[in-house]
Amino acid sequence: MRNFLMLAMVVVLGLSACQHQKKDGAGASDNPFFSAYTTPYNVPPFEQIKPEHYMPALDRAMAEHKKEVEAIINNNKAATFENTIVALDDAGKMLSEVTSVYFGLKSADGTEGIMAIATDVAKKLSAHSDDISLNPDLFNRVEAVYNQKEELKLTGEQQMLLEDTYKGFVRSGVSLADDKKTELRQINSRLSELFNNFSTNVLTETNSFKLVLDKQDDLAGLPESVIAGAAETAKEMGLEGKWVFTTHKPSMLPFLQYADKRELREKLYKGYYMRGNNNDSLDNKAIIEEIVNLRVQKANLLDYETYADYVLEERMAKTSDKVYELLNELWDRALPVAKKERAAMQAIIDREKGGFKLASWDWWYYAEKVRQEKYNLDENEVRPYFELNNVRDGAFAVATKLWGLTFEEITGEFPKPHADAQVFKVLEADGSHKGILYMDWHPRATKKQGAWCGAYRKQSRRGGEEIPPVVTIVCNFSKPVGDMPALLSFDEASTLFHEFGHGLHQLFSDCTYNGLSGTSVPRDFVELPSQVMENWAGDPEVMKEYARHYKTGEVIPDELVTKLKNSGHFNQGFATTEYLAAALLDMNYHTQKEEQKLDVNQFEEDYLKSIGLIPEIISRYKSTYFMHIFASSGYTAGYYSYIWSGVLDADAFEAFKETSLYDQATAKSFRENILERGGTVDAMEMYKNFRGREPKIEALLRQRGLE
Repeated sequence: MRNFLMLAMVVVLGLSACQHQKKDGAGASDNPFFSAYTTPYNVPPFEQIKPEHYMPALDRAMAEHKKEVEAIINNNKAATFENTIVALDDAGKMLSEVTSVYFGLKSADGTEGIMAIATDVAKKLSAHSDDISLNPDLFNRVEAVYNQKEELKLTGEQQMLLEDTYKGFVRSGVSLADDKKTELRQINSRLSELFNNFSTNVLTETNSFKLVLDKQDDLAGLPESVIAGAAETAKEMGLEGKWVFTTHKPSMLPFLQYADKRELREKLYKGYYMRGNNNDSLDNKAIIEEIVNLRVQKANLLDYETYADYVLEERMAKTSDKVYELLNELWDRALPVAKKERAAMQAIIDREKGGFKLASWDWWYYAEKVRQEKYNLDENEVRPYFELNNVRDGAFAVATKLWGLTFEEITGEFPKPHADAQVFKVLEADGSHKGILYMDWHPRATKKQGAWCGAYRKQSRRGGEEIPPVVTIVCNFSKPVGDMPALLSFDEASTLFHEFGHGLHQLFSDCTYNGLSGTSVPRDFVELPSQVMENWAGDPEVMKEYARHYKTGEVIPDELVTKLKNSGHFNQGFATTEYLAAALLDMNYHTQKEEQKLDVNQFEEDYLKSIGLIPEIISRYKSTYFMHIFASSGYTAGYYSYIWSGVLDADAFEAFKETSLYDQATAKSFRENILERGGTVDAMEMYKNFRGREPKIEALLRQRGLE
């Protein structure tokens, strides 16, 4: 069900295989989507695809998909699992192919031509998705199979596909009266348009803000590498001789950490947190109000009290009460720690006779002073040991030791989603092909912020043929500067391991059906494979293997490793509190029961004040740039998922610690019970099959120093 009802919402989640014949027609000679790929490993021929190819390909792909669905409906034979459920899972291959490339590049390289058609693409896909999910004749066949499920003797995977397909139709509103279906279509279409408008505004505003400095004094406190990076950015913008800082985090965070001039820290940070909130053409407040109210309408149409109730029905948490129970328990533990951190920083300000009260734009600067005082750790001592390629190879080495995978870089002519991307052939221990992995590391104006993993093709099996995945990891890490390679902070190194974990989830997938493969799992489970990998990134034994000085090749000294380990709980009150504030804000938006005139700023301020968020900490995402919940439906009423999965990953890593870091039996169990299974087994059952019990929160509390 996921592979066709959610096409309108896809954002690089990876869809289906490319091995199908497409009919000839107008423009077939120059449109790469109109003929079977002849590329190595059937990867998309990225360099051949132009913006003008998408709309004709999308129209033809939707028409092809419609014919496939009509063939299922008009089948004279009685509905069976194969001719209805499997046929639906197989349908829409060309559409999956077109959308996976379009949305993949829209996020990673959203050029003017790609962005210009975004609204039309979203509307067309929304209408097409509704045409299928609201079709009563199609649902009648699905329901006929579902009603026979006890007699069909299906495998566990087949049962899950049947359940998933049936529930998808029901939850999409197929049983509504015709007038209600029309209303639902209008809501879905408008939401798809609003999501695109929201994300476009954030990207545009992110790229438009620049802190341009032309005085040497303004650079006081900044490390030479940061200054050099700002000079390089200025040169790229035609401002040679100046220094430019942006709201992209590799530029912004070092400035907030080290810049002595408080007024400049304030200016840059406000440029970041005021995105979408400047009462201009890029303002997102009205968009948020409309999205929240449309979601209330949609929930009510589908007979749910709140939109969160609708969403959580399909998650591990199941109910808002369960989400709030976890978030509130952690909030009560994290907030007092954050207040102690605030006091320690204010003490430094007072000692230095600063004469001011700590503000949000001061937090990183004084936290860095606390780190240096308390742990004698300066991040700039660490960065030279975290050269990007070494960190990447360290992640590869962990996968090799745990599961025998090897990664061979493909150089020379090979299709890439962007010229900056690296590409690897992934092999099993026996040398057999496992998949293709793209890695794209650095910010650019056409790339959205953050880090993510997706697939241009998901793993599946059709007619006994194995369809290997084509996976992509996209990040926004610190760039190389001059002769200096890309040197990562430890947080960035952890992010690399995190996204690599998502990549392994896609690569290890061993499922028959496209709709269940890879990361087709509940949102509050999907972060387990990624977050668990972060534990290896920070393990002293592993660090000694990949952290080497970029100039000398010297292994990171024991002294630095010890400092990093000792500072493991540093600033965790802040990190946990700012995250929880965003997760709770998300839940508050989506547990509203009625439409309302929404003053977004006041709504946010009142709620965060009511839960006791201190003014020195800003929610990790303020509403007007909260892409997770207002640029798509992916993490709506689901931003809590990172901490829910955090309970799972901390507990899961304890299984390795109870044996050994590379224990083969534990690694095999994790692969077979979680990484390979996709969505073919209930998420909690998968976890219990691996761990032998349900997860416990204690490991997470220890990990974050919140015991």
